[in-house]
Amino acid sequence: MTVSEDAGRLYRLQHFLAKAGIASRRAAEVLIKEGRVSVNGQIVTELGTKCSEEDTVLVDGKSIRPEEAIRYILLHKPAGFLCSSHDDYGRPLALDLLKESFSERLYSVGRLDFESSGLIIFTNDGDFAKKLAHPSSEIEKEYLVSAHTKIPLELLKRFQEGIVLEGIRYQARSCRHEGDTELRIVLIEGKNREIRKVFKEFGLRILTLVRVRIGTVNLGNLAEGCFRALAKTEIDSLLGLCEKTGRVDHGSSD
Repeated sequence: MTVSEDAGRLYRLQHFLAKAGIASRRAAEVLIKEGRVSVNGQIVTELGTKCSEEDTVLVDGKSIRPEEAIRYILLHKPAGFLCSSHDDYGRPLALDLLKESFSERLYSVGRLDFESSGLIIFTNDGDFAKKLAHPSSEIEKEYLVSAHTKIPLELLKRFQEGIVLEGIRYQARSCRHEGDTELRIVLIEGKNREIRKVFKEFGLRILTLVRVRIGTVNLGNLAEGCFRALAKTEIDSLLGLCEKTGRVDHGSSD
């Protein structure tokens, strides 16, 4: 099925939704199958449907348009900012640091918790976000962590071997001391508040937790609260890491 084939360039409907920043292509396919998408007033459930930018496309009754520009933004999130599109308690949002510079609807690739700082990527490319965030991509995330007192070698040993807390297994790819009270930790999956939970198990209070690297992209000297666009070489490199797993079609937070 094709809708308005003469009206400019045609896109598969799921690609059109991804281009509009609504969802990844896979998630868009679910929206279509559920009958939540219409084109020119007609509900569409066929994944082979095509449309153009001149067509009227609605998702759940709301009109959508492709974003004018696809954005890939690296932000140095300060502590005290939430990685969410809204907050019922009125806490500052990391998105607030970007909204004056970008009109596109952006969302984070993974998360950093409220108390943590460092590198986080924002985009309106649903496929890119899906690939990077999915655990099967095995993208490394590197953190610098400082504690209130000396960090024992036993923590490093058990964290690298794998430690089970409340039925959940946490395991770092690597840990090394940067000083008696500092560690450099590399995670692959990055379960919710993983580093904080492991430190708490050893009676350690974290003073600072900063993510300094995602895959091949480093925080560098980017100041807190500042941002920059990812270079094409950085984007390609991140996607290349996903492709090495051979599972990019399947698609953090301390």
